[in-house]
This record gives sequence, C-alpha cells and structure tokens, in this order.
Amino acid sequence: MKLLRVGTAGAERPALLDQDGTLRDLSGLVPDIDGDLLADEAALGRIRAAAAGGELPVIDGAAGTRVGPPLARIGKIVCIGLNYHDHAAETGAAIPAEPIIFFKAPDTVVGPDDTVLVPRGSTKTDWEVELAVVIGRTARYLDSAEDGLAHVAGYAVAHDVSEREFQIERGGTWDKGKNCETFNPLGPWLVTADEVPDPQALDLKLWVNGELKQDGTTAEQIFPVGEVVRYVSRFMTLYPGDVINTGTPAGVAMGQPEPKPYLRSGDVVELEVSGLGRQRQELKEA
Repeated sequence: MKLLRVGTAGAERPALLDQDGTLRDLSGLVPDIDGDLLADEAALGRIRAAAAGGELPVIDGAAGTRVGPPLARIGKIVCIGLNYHDHAAETGAAIPAEPIIFFKAPDTVVGPDDTVLVPRGSTKTDWEVELAVVIGRTARYLDSAEDGLAHVAGYAVAHDVSEREFQIERGGTWDKGKNCETFNPLGPWLVTADEVPDPQALDLKLWVNGELKQDGTTAEQIFPVGEVVRYVSRFMTLYPGDVINTGTPAGVAMGQPEPKPYLRSGDVVELEVSGLGRQRQELKEA
C-alpha cells in the first residue's frame, strides 16, 4: 500500500494512493498514519480490505492538495552516515567498520514538496537523497538481518539536507549541521514493506536545477537495511513509527571539485527512489 497524509501543515488527513493513482480518504477508517497504526495488523488489514472492495471515498480536488509527511508523531530519526561505498570514496573517508549513527529531530520533517530553508549564515547547504526505513514492530537486541527486515513496516524517500560547515567545521558532533528546520523532507508515500521485495535493489536519483547530481543504488550500501535495523537495535530500542535514514550515494556537493556547488536560495532540488515516489523543493533563506 501507498499511505500518505494530505492537507495543510498540521492538519493533514490520512489517505491511500490506489493502484490506479486515485487518492482515497482513510479518515473514516483510521485517525492518522503513525506508529500506532503501523503496529496494528488488524487496522492495516481493514485498510487493505476496504481498498480491495472499492469502499474508500475519493478525495475531491486531489490534484491541488498539499502532500504532507506520510508519518505523524515520529518518535526518533536515526541516521546512518557514510553508508555507501561510492559516497565514502568521494569524501575521502575510510569504509566504516560499523555503522555511523547520528540523529535528526522529528521537527526537521516536512512534506516532500515543502520549502527547504537555507539557514542563516550558511555557506555549505548540501543535498542527500536517502532511503528511509519506517519501523513497524518494537525492536530490541535483534539477532539477525532477517529479523531486522521483519521489523520494517515500510519505506519512504528522505532528503537528508545538511549544512557541512555547521556539521564538520564548528566543533562537536554532526548534529549542528543536520537539525536545521526543514532539513528532512519525507515522502510522498509510506510504501508498505510487502510492496518492496528487495530494499537493496532500489535506484536513488537527485537533480539540482534540472541537472542530475546523484544516481545510485541501494546495492551500494555498506550495511544493508536488515543489518542496519539489527545493529541499531543493539544500542537502543526501536519503536513503531521510528525512522531510519540509511545513507546517501555519491554525488553530494561536498564531494565535488572546487568551487563546490552548495545550495542557495532559489535553487530547486528534485529527488526520487524507485517505487517510492518523487520530491521537489525550492530553497529560500530562513
């Protein structure tokens, strides 16, 4: 299923994109798309049955409807750094022996086509297309990558926007460059795991002002999705509605020759992951 949330910011309602590309209203069936829903197999089953039976009403005027983040009340966003062989190479970094973990605050999340703000004083705002993993079952001390995949509810497109000066040159951890407002556009859809048979066979692409910058595949991940979930569960409990951003392939501004083409106000970034939809953001000054 392709689950999404539509409407003005803060007042989104749950919806489903059916196989014909028609937007269907779920608000009469479930209160929202969040961790509680993803952990409730019976509720998900009712959605599937209603969709199959043609019982879900069409959302009128869907063409002009804003698409918000596909997940409400995110608990935490765990991010994996340097998780693609080609990205590590372009930045001159050694291949990590274990996954590198950092965090983004849930309030960085915006809709897939919402404006992204260039932070005040920024000179090195960068782009990163990523596969986001959404947890559907509580995960603690998992033993295998297969068990990790069994705890995934679905997948989405994430844009891990980063400010490299704040991240690398201002001291401390990466958090300063990762948690600026609007720095995690998510969606458009949460695609349930049953529709993504192999998360290591997905193409990721990103364009800046129409120029292709990133063109990668999750097959290049150093630590695949199931292993990432297993590994993270050894250090913290993952709950339904938690998100893991699993890293970005080569092609970021930081990895390009001088003068590096960092993002500026007025730039337009478009990105997609195969089968998970497409995002488009215009940047403006904060």
